[in-house]
Amino acid sequence: MSATLKSVEDWASIDAMLARNAERFGALPALLGENGLQLSHRQLHAQVALTAQALGAAGIGRGDRVGIALPPGPDLAVAFLAAASCATAAPLNPAYSAGEFESQLRGLPARLMLLLRDDDSAARTAADALGISVMELAPLLQPHGPASGVAQAPGDARVPGDARVPGDARAPGAAGLAASDDVALVLCTSGTTSRAKKVPLSHANLCASARNIAAALQLQAHDISLNAMPLFHIHGLACLLAALSAGGSCVCPGAFDATRFPDWLQRWKPTWFSTVPTVLQALVDVSAQRAVVAPSLRFIRSSSAPLPPALLAAVEAAFRVPVIESYGMTEAAHQMASNPLPPRARKPGSVGIAAGVQVAILDQHGAALACGMVGEVAVRGDNVMRGYEDAPDVNAFCGGWFRTGDQGYVDQDGYVFITGRLKELINRGGEKIAPREIDEALLAHPAVRQAVAFSVPHASLGEDIAAAVVPRFLEHAQPCDEAALRAFLFDRLSAHKVPSRIILVDSLPVGSSGKLQRIGMADRLADRLQVAYDAPASDCEQRVATVIGELLGLPRVGRHDNFFALGGDSLRAAQVMMRLEHALAIELPAALLFRLPTAALLGERLEELLAAREIELLAVQLAALPAHQRPTLVDDARSPAAAER
Repeated sequence: MSATLKSVEDWASIDAMLARNAERFGALPALLGENGLQLSHRQLHAQVALTAQALGAAGIGRGDRVGIALPPGPDLAVAFLAAASCATAAPLNPAYSAGEFESQLRGLPARLMLLLRDDDSAARTAADALGISVMELAPLLQPHGPASGVAQAPGDARVPGDARVPGDARAPGAAGLAASDDVALVLCTSGTTSRAKKVPLSHANLCASARNIAAALQLQAHDISLNAMPLFHIHGLACLLAALSAGGSCVCPGAFDATRFPDWLQRWKPTWFSTVPTVLQALVDVSAQRAVVAPSLRFIRSSSAPLPPALLAAVEAAFRVPVIESYGMTEAAHQMASNPLPPRARKPGSVGIAAGVQVAILDQHGAALACGMVGEVAVRGDNVMRGYEDAPDVNAFCGGWFRTGDQGYVDQDGYVFITGRLKELINRGGEKIAPREIDEALLAHPAVRQAVAFSVPHASLGEDIAAAVVPRFLEHAQPCDEAALRAFLFDRLSAHKVPSRIILVDSLPVGSSGKLQRIGMADRLADRLQVAYDAPASDCEQRVATVIGELLGLPRVGRHDNFFALGGDSLRAAQVMMRLEHALAIELPAALLFRLPTAALLGERLEELLAAREIELLAVQLAALPAHQRPTLVDDARSPAAAER
């Protein structure tokens, strides 16, 4: 750990960190934004203190929930730091509808709402509907030009002094700055469930997380972070705190725009940035159109979602710096594991080694598993929350370990590998399948840009597998249709892991933090998963459709209907092939229907097999005839009567 980090190890709250930075790093830049905005560490602390004082004057104290709905940028960063310093910050997605804001503010419950001056957004509408007072913040960047790093003073020029919380029956929070054990931040996370859970994170949690990230990345006072992650998500907030904890600076640009990112790299010359794989994919796409020149970068960090090895390699090729994959979640104030910086080993596919926490792999009873064994990933450490708020029925801890809900293992070198989410595992007729494995296999195809596998209901198996793919349109690329992609997967996965359906789409849904949304895909693509009836087009197709219909009890089966999507399973697949084998008197492997699950595909293969059999029979007959009779037999085989047979 660096001398810089050691000098600030003892701070126990966000305000204490900012005060120490103001003293040690004074005039060095701390927070940067568009149009030349720059605050030094001293100015940042002064600005945060002014806003915190205004909150206190408005009757807001420690533990009071302060909703924040500001556009991305330095104003949001200052609002978060101020609210966390003297109360409890609850940053919200500014893109919420009024109804969503009402639900969030009621659930917190919020005593005050922070907005930019003259903001007439849905957040104000929701606050007014709930009777929650609004405090307006003057933008750091004034109309006459950049703030030149000067904190907005006096306080009444920054916020109105009469913002109160009328009609609130709850006792106000204690006045003054927050302590280590006070809750600094509340975020909602639903994970893979439909019910949101409130995660309270203390100053101790956030400070530990910031120190852990800074230590893992060897951050120094000269480092500049380009923070394009939203500051209403733990990823963005933790990286902001990590950059500041090292005495470094953090750039908070406006809304993310992949096409502007190369310009941001040139303008601010960051030494690192952290983001999610979907953003990295967008940046790789941009780099294919224009060269990315970023000599200041030391590394790129990826977190919050699995990073496919193929994408990792593409990012490193485009930016020519190492990509550091890490592992984090809201409940642990973000980081739990990280690949180390070079020259230490980085393992593609691994989220790295424990970083500031202890990591264990537990079985279903909570017993620790040996190295290499697959179980549930569990962590414990100073950055891990104490428990969910208002969710006592959620069994998140076991013997002091927080159970992450992720499935994985630790190798002999201590590197953690995540194999999937336990709640996302697909139970296909008793076979437990991690969709992430299918994602990565699809992403290995050169014509696949994005992919997500998901479960669909199945009459006999319980669940079946489908996948959605965003194709990459390249010259001379391999075919990227459903049949070609399934054939590609059969060479890489066991047959029971290959999706029955693969749907090509223009885009995949992502959450506010940029994560691909696996849950709900079956509902989103319900219409696409249904196939319009198309009558069989040949005798072989009709024979296949008839046999499938008889076994599944269906009145009709179209040429493009998928056997497994119709309710078929491996046992019935074997029966289909046995009936066809008996009827056609040819040997058919039972697995053929897995690869060719429609009447059109299987019918075409049957025609090829029947034609091959006819050729073999003709060859045998030719060999048995005298040479002068062979032309006659060939002519007979070519005749219309023979074709009809």
